Amino acid sequence: MADKNDLRKWNASRMPDLSGRRAVVTGANSGIGLVAAGELARAGAHVVFAVRDLERGRAAAATVTGSTEVRRLDLADLSSVREFAGSWDGPLDLLINNAGVMMIPQQRTRDGFEMQFGTNHLGHFALTNLLLPYVTDRVVTVASGAHRWGDAVIRFDDLNMTAHYDPQRAYAQSKLANLLFTLDLQRRLTESGSPVRALAAHPGYAATNLQSHAANPVARVLMRFGNTFLAQDDKAGALPTLYAATQDLPGASYVGPDGLGEMRGAPTLVGRTPAASDPAAARRLWTASEELTNTAFPLVTTPSTTA
Repeated sequence: MADKNDLRKWNASRMPDLSGRRAVVTGANSGIGLVAAGELARAGAHVVFAVRDLERGRAAAATVTGSTEVRRLDLADLSSVREFAGSWDGPLDLLINNAGVMMIPQQRTRDGFEMQFGTNHLGHFALTNLLLPYVTDRVVTVASGAHRWGDAVIRFDDLNMTAHYDPQRAYAQSKLANLLFTLDLQRRLTESGSPVRALAAHPGYAATNLQSHAANPVARVLMRFGNTFLAQDDKAGALPTLYAATQDLPGASYVGPDGLGEMRGAPTLVGRTPAASDPAAARRLWTASEELTNTAFPLVTTPSTTA
């Protein structure tokens, strides 16, 4: 018999009616992205599956009940990001920056960036700035508890880890960047007088195919074990994203599972490390990201005199 407290915890059945709203979900062809896209569509939203592989995206969209469409987006190619954003027309209520790669062997994006930083952060950074004039409600960026790993920092002197590449540190840096991006995006939205909110979420330990590409074979084995015996499923892993996307939360909120170590459980507001809460680092990362992507915050801001 279900615990009465569990019955009161938030789940996707408690989402509001989203009829008439439009959403973009990056990486919606599998895992928590597919679950999130499906639940948003079920609640009435028109959901755009923003995916690198159109065939896989169409196959995924065919499993979803509701209004969907599939558009190509390769976050590891800024020309693809610009093409996607340039084709957008009309209001966009929800932008969900979900796609990502995790602990992969050393690779470069088409523009020469380290693949994890380039895909997980820079691609979404550019996409958000290019689409922001159309966004009416919020931007949700999927981060990770990995921002807490070890000595996770933004390596401003070597963002692409050309001196020494480590798959785990590169992933942690990209997820820390997601949180700093959300922090400074919200600051800029507030200073521009925009009602749009920037939020972040993390899925805890969710069993998806994200872990299957780890560079270290031992890590792949351990994560397969963890996915089988420790992780929650992708439906539960998507709940923090859906909660951040649909509930009335303050800007810059961070949502994750409420269980031990934030690894599983119902969605709730969670904390972040001091490194992920540093406004100076967030501004510095924003400036560096603008230079690297040749994109900028599109709204006029009035800086706070108390900043």
